[in-house]
Amino acid sequence: MDLPIRRFAPACLAIACLALGSCVRDDRAVAPGADQPPATSAPPPTPRASLEPDPANAPIERAAPPTLQAVALGRFEPVDPVAGAMTGALEIGDSRIACDSGIVFVTERVAIVRGGDEFSAGQRYADVMMVDALQPVELRRVLDETRADDGRGLCGSMKTGFLALSSQVEQDGRVVKLVALQGDGIPAATAEDTALCAAVTYVSED
Repeated sequence: MDLPIRRFAPACLAIACLALGSCVRDDRAVAPGADQPPATSAPPPTPRASLEPDPANAPIERAAPPTLQAVALGRFEPVDPVAGAMTGALEIGDSRIACDSGIVFVTERVAIVRGGDEFSAGQRYADVMMVDALQPVELRRVLDETRADDGRGLCGSMKTGFLALSSQVEQDGRVVKLVALQGDGIPAATAEDTALCAAVTYVSED
């Protein structure tokens, strides 16, 4: 009875060893992979468009508006008797025109027009100033007016609305033509309340 058992025992031992060897091999096959770090991949490169500035977000640069230049500055003497009686000599500044008669205007420059432009329907600066149609004419709005001692200004007892100035060099020196206009609206061909008050001439030897 012991003989079959003795023969069977080595066979069982051999089977157990084979099974154990298979497990060991499986463990060795898995172990190296378990120790390796997980695979990683590099991030995709940043698109070139995202590195460049967006034109839509760029600051908008606007050119400064042109500065209106005075056609004449300084002191001028009256040429015609009307100018002598109404104003005497006058001093033209950037924002102020002062007359020896006591008349003073505080002004602001509003436009540079041409002699051929109309300040009211059918009336041109060139015609009342006796200048060329292309002659630059400086248009100033009167912000404040001080009248002479007798209470009169270039528009008599009425408020002066605008002053127009032209300047050109002639044989006698720099000649300045001044036109006083009544009315609140901008002088133009379509202006309804613009009226001519005075047109006078001055000269400077400088």
